[in-house]
Amino acid sequence: MFLSKKRLAHRGFVLALLCMAQFMVVLDFSIVNVALPSMQKDLGMSTQNLQWVVSAYSLTFGGFLLLGGRASDLFGRRKLFLAGLLVFSLASLVGGLAHSGLWLIAARAVQGLGASVVAPTALSLVASTFAEGQERNKALGVMGAVASTGFAVGAILGGLLTAGPGWRWVMFVNVPVGLLACVLTPFFIPESQLQEQRPKLDILGALTVTVSIVLLVYTLARGNELGWLSWNTWGLLLLAVLLLLAFVWVELRAQDPLVRLNIFRLRVLTGGNLVGFLLPGTFGAIIFILTLFMQRVLDYSAIQTGLAFLPMAGVLLILSNVASHMFSHMSLKVLLVCSIVVVGCGELLFLLLSATATYWNAILPGMLVVSLGMGFVFPAITIAATNGVRNEEQGLASGLLNTSQQVGSSIVLAVVTSISTAQTAFLQSGGVGTAEALALGFHMAIWACLVFVLLALGISIFVMRERTIIVAPEEAGITAWPLDAYAVHGQEIECDNVKL
Repeated sequence: MFLSKKRLAHRGFVLALLCMAQFMVVLDFSIVNVALPSMQKDLGMSTQNLQWVVSAYSLTFGGFLLLGGRASDLFGRRKLFLAGLLVFSLASLVGGLAHSGLWLIAARAVQGLGASVVAPTALSLVASTFAEGQERNKALGVMGAVASTGFAVGAILGGLLTAGPGWRWVMFVNVPVGLLACVLTPFFIPESQLQEQRPKLDILGALTVTVSIVLLVYTLARGNELGWLSWNTWGLLLLAVLLLLAFVWVELRAQDPLVRLNIFRLRVLTGGNLVGFLLPGTFGAIIFILTLFMQRVLDYSAIQTGLAFLPMAGVLLILSNVASHMFSHMSLKVLLVCSIVVVGCGELLFLLLSATATYWNAILPGMLVVSLGMGFVFPAITIAATNGVRNEEQGLASGLLNTSQQVGSSIVLAVVTSISTAQTAFLQSGGVGTAEALALGFHMAIWACLVFVLLALGISIFVMRERTIIVAPEEAGITAWPLDAYAVHGQEIECDNVKL
């Protein structure tokens, strides 16, 4: 059955609108980084408080993702999507008008709260709008690749805006985009159908997991300041783990759990989330390392640093179209494994960084290869993490993926920066020059990233199982079995990669 041209055009507008919202949220992770020195100078912020311009956003974004995703399932995805967009846009406006560091940090925290609703809801809207299979894979491929472009474009746009109209436009740029999305949403996105007997929101589960994630991200953000071996750090980490265990205990006993734990029996979903936990963090860490290297070793200005990421953004943007078609015709697992190998090869090229290196011989080759791999990784984990999930749980699946990426990125960045900082300090104490010590410290950070890449590769090979829709014989009275584990006459049947 073929869709009419009008219907296809309508779905194209829906996808474009949701991609725009997701792009805006991802963009905000990197667009602020280049502007931090200007923010500090203009608002008179201390270095200690400056990190909270980034960390405040990460705290609320990562902490409320699961709650935001599940709430969209229960109360309506369009309604929550609009609310999140409005909160995000207004917080961006308030942040751009900030006259003190505390004002800016508070606005960034509210921004993260809005983003924690927009990100999982946008992804679940794509999954519920497009039919599972080739149609959805194309849509998720486009969305994943476009979102990945946001990381690189954020660095470029941050440099251009900071050097041009000023750092406040790093915040203001979200306002017209967000408000435009708010205006268009009622015309193109229908409200999701709610269940007649809606499950109740698991308040206790939401409270324990939100506090646990916020505490974990907070501890990781302050690790260098508190000291990684201090009692404060280990005490907060232990408390976060205990709260996470309490969340699991609550979910196992809840009548309507926030997270149905047996959803992780879907091997492709579990693998997608685990790879999402590890690999996007290494990509973010590489962008962070390169930004520091270009500004502190190559003495690049903010605008030069931003423009240096233009080839990465170009490759990711081109792949947004290529990836969507390839995932519809090739094995998801094979493409993901190959893409991870490409990312690892690209990161190895960054070992060419040195005190005497140039952009052309030490940064650009690795940048192009890593972006080539990540252009396929992002859509692959997006497809995997939403594949085989019931329509009424797409918000949950999207929240899980976004939480995995956010928490994983915080952990990876904390580990990588700690290793790099420790190595640089050790070398400088031994009399090594600043530029050389920084470059060798970055080498240790790259080796740490490669360890995470290898873990992601192992997971993609040994954990993920591709899901196959199984067509049953007509006499069985069943036309299709669309999940990895099925209940037939009261019995569960495992059927991964099996066709009848």
